[in-house]
Amino acid sequence: MQQKPTIAILGGTGDLGSGLARVLASAQYHVVIGSRAKEKAEDFALQLSAQLGTELEGKDNVAAATSADIVVLCVPFASHEAIVREIKPVMSGKILVDAVVPLVPPKVSVVQLPTAGSPALVAQRMLGSDVRVAAAFHNVGAKKLHGGERADCDVLVFADDAGVRQQIIELANVVATRGVEGGVLANATAAEALTSVLIAINRRYKVAGAGIRITGLPPAPAE
Repeated sequence: MQQKPTIAILGGTGDLGSGLARVLASAQYHVVIGSRAKEKAEDFALQLSAQLGTELEGKDNVAAATSADIVVLCVPFASHEAIVREIKPVMSGKILVDAVVPLVPPKVSVVQLPTAGSPALVAQRMLGSDVRVAAAFHNVGAKKLHGGERADCDVLVFADDAGVRQQIIELANVVATRGVEGGVLANATAAEALTSVLIAINRRYKVAGAGIRITGLPPAPAE
């Protein structure tokens, strides 16, 4: 049986990051919580370990990225480039999953694409070809994840490497209804922008987890 990869979640104490950590650790992935503050990551990992009955680790961002096969970036947009720059020296040969969305307060329900382009493409340019960058989980509402359930939505997965897309789809199948191939990394802009639209829908209809569902596909994987 193939061993599951170790997954570091940078921004793992935040809303989406902690939800992903909870669900993936419950599915027997080894999860490392990353944070700029090592003590914060350690404390949260201990709390989550006690709740789930499985061991998670907490480390600073660089140490978390060093220890992982797959690094999931769930940090605020304002911190994105600084953290990518911080972890770059330890990312060679790894997969980065960029889940960062370009939200610009206070108008987070308005699409405001950055002049530098897609955060995922920025990360790929910064990290170079030795790091395989994917983009996913932008449109996942974390509420169900915090309850230990899969999110009730599809997850669009983007990467230039088809093998990487398939690996991240497998994670998405654990986290949500299913992962769906969205094509190359440049297409991630669509999912990044859609987050603002979903925030607007949440506010308009007073719900917490509006998501997307791709129709016309075969049935989603069984739970």
